[in-house]
Amino acid sequence: MNDIQTYVIRRAFVFPLGLLIGLVVLLLVTCLVQKQPVAKPIILGFLSVPLVTLFFESVARRIEISAEGVTARRTLRTMKIPFNQVTGLEAVKVRSRVFITLMAGEDDYLIISNSYSHFPKMLKQLIAALPSNVVSEETRQLANQPTTRQADIVAVWFAVAALIYILLAQFGVA
Repeated sequence: MNDIQTYVIRRAFVFPLGLLIGLVVLLLVTCLVQKQPVAKPIILGFLSVPLVTLFFESVARRIEISAEGVTARRTLRTMKIPFNQVTGLEAVKVRSRVFITLMAGEDDYLIISNSYSHFPKMLKQLIAALPSNVVSEETRQLANQPTTRQADIVAVWFAVAALIYILLAQFGVA
């Protein structure tokens, strides 16, 4: 493993989230142009703040795996865990959501969810890079039977469809 493998949040989630933000802004502008009650633009403004935050956080997140270790890049912060300092790799599965914890000593840890693209490949790469005594049996089982999560993507697409319907209603089409 001489090169760096980079894993990002699945674009199947990020794309509709960006589309949702665009639709919220369009609805906000529509409400202002149509001189709708003040409450509507205020609510849309408050709604857009967490959506924009989630979007930029999702776009910025990266997990980089090299021969030396793992680097997690997030908005305004970076964490590096060298493989030679890893004391444990554990996994927890809650329905279709999987979380792996990479631990280095008592204070340093990194939690990675299956929201990343190519998560099964990432998990297998981590297992291969670590000594077998630090990888839990549950983690090995999850690597052999990977779980994908689609509920978050479906929820965002549902929100996009709902906003399109609301926009059509604003123009009297729906």
